[in-house]
Amino acid sequence: MKSKKTAYSCQSCGSVHFKWAGKCPDCGAWNSLLEEFEEGGASHFTRISDDTKSGKKSSGGRSGKKIELVQLTGEAQHFPRIKTNIGELDRVLGGGLVQGSVVLIGGDPGIGKSTLLLQTAESLARGNEQGKNQVIYISGEESVDQIRLRANRTGVKEDSIQLAATTNVSEIINSIDGKKLPTIVIVDSIQTMFLEELSSAPGTVSQVRAAAGELTIFAKKNNITLLIVSHVTKDGQIAGPKVLEHMVDTVLYFEGEKDLHFRILRSIKNRFGAANEIGVFEMNEIGLSEVTNPSELFLTSYDRETSGSIVFAGVEGTRPILVEIQALVSPSFMPTPRRAVVGWDVNRLAMVIAVLSARFGLNLFDKEVYLNIVGGLKIEETAADLACACALISAARDIALPSQTIAIGEIGLSGEVRMVSNLEGRLKEAAKLGFKNCLIPKANEKNKNFAALKKSLPELEFHFIGHVRDLAKFFKKN
Repeated sequence: MKSKKTAYSCQSCGSVHFKWAGKCPDCGAWNSLLEEFEEGGASHFTRISDDTKSGKKSSGGRSGKKIELVQLTGEAQHFPRIKTNIGELDRVLGGGLVQGSVVLIGGDPGIGKSTLLLQTAESLARGNEQGKNQVIYISGEESVDQIRLRANRTGVKEDSIQLAATTNVSEIINSIDGKKLPTIVIVDSIQTMFLEELSSAPGTVSQVRAAAGELTIFAKKNNITLLIVSHVTKDGQIAGPKVLEHMVDTVLYFEGEKDLHFRILRSIKNRFGAANEIGVFEMNEIGLSEVTNPSELFLTSYDRETSGSIVFAGVEGTRPILVEIQALVSPSFMPTPRRAVVGWDVNRLAMVIAVLSARFGLNLFDKEVYLNIVGGLKIEETAADLACACALISAARDIALPSQTIAIGEIGLSGEVRMVSNLEGRLKEAAKLGFKNCLIPKANEKNKNFAALKKSLPELEFHFIGHVRDLAKFFKKN
């Protein structure tokens, strides 16, 4: 009779253990170990334990062939890019899809991943100057008829796209493997795929990892560009969770609220381009459409006469983008006043509040503070410190900032305002949208290229802030 191997796989970090525990020894997650089985001889879990923990050769007695060692200075193979003809997607990818690469697209259910990939499949199937790209769309969540209905709704009418509805990885590979290999393969989604060799249910870490591994090896061996859809966990991380991010070449993540009409596609990892690059799409009744100027989109409802509001000139990847920051300060009768943040780091807000109290004299410890990045955009830049400080001062003192004002700068614990990078791109974007007043770090004035930059933007009036105390002069003056 076949023997059954038992192991416990962590659904949070993917580690494998042979004894159950309430807390995962590797990542510390509670109640994340699930029992999984595998029938047959040498277990998949046994091989993992032998190779990674003991560092010894597997007991199976297998021997590998010798590999060829080459010099680093040899001629590298050129990887051509495949243009999707969707400008925002090509921008995030770094200029298009690299042939033979594996791209992982994650996001919340219903955010628009399948819609974007169906539109991408149509654009790729139309081809380019070299001819059409053969595209195969494989769905494990929808039937072929459901995909056709969605294609009719979004206006996708390319007949050369081949469809299939299956969840078996072996069937997918056997169906694709032939004399004429496709250029693009789309798998939607990896959580529904399974390997018959593993007895665990689809969607578990072991199945997701093994299925993605088999598809990745097959795609790279045959120089096929593979696009994989992945959902996110309850914690907001790409399901797998981090195992898939290491296996693929590019990780894209869909951001945005379902109630809002636009979506942000961000590159978390990209071996062939810049990370943290963003593309902006607008969701409408016929699918996703590109937003070529996102700064105008985020500033459509900007009220220049309201206190607690200012515009921050940020940079996402290589793209400068202007976004409104709003702050609200209200009295509180609670022992611990509330601090609520949407789109920014709450710890960063606490630091700015503490610096304003110690270095500026603005006491907010008995006030409730609310900070909002308008439009659902998530900002990770420390250069937003100065803009957030201005919004807090404006809200607390009920002083409306001058119209057409932007603020850029990182604040240190001593209250100094530090230099920011890519100032030229930020200021040119602000000038293009008609802004006049610029609060920038005084340290940037010492840059050798600043004089030429200032001369090229005569419509901008600069206010140099070296310390948060300098903001008092600006607010008093205005």
